[in-house]
Amino acid sequence: MTEDYVEQVLSVVERIPRGRVTTYGAIADVVGGGPRQVGACLSRHGGPVPWWRVVRSDGSLPPSHHDEAGQAYVEEGTPLRRSGSVDIVAAFWSPQESGQRRRSR
Repeated sequence: MTEDYVEQVLSVVERIPRGRVTTYGAIADVVGGGPRQVGACLSRHGGPVPWWRVVRSDGSLPPSHHDEAGQAYVEEGTPLRRSGSVDIVAAFWSPQESGQRRRSR
């Protein structure tokens, strides 16, 4: 994972608006790689960015993230389902629609 790739992923995550989310796959579609590579990048380098705004395609997060992310969702007014997962249809933000273009690594 190159420094440039890390910067691209973190740049996308920084632009996700409060109360909205995107998916690991949507970020991968913009910056390259795959959803797991985006997840690994956030796992290692995502502390300073709003990592909780990146979810699985079904709106869920790994169980280890649920408590901290859940608090952030409530504070930001992120649409949630009764199950506590993000309502991905209501909350989805597309990095592609925001002017971010796929870059080569």
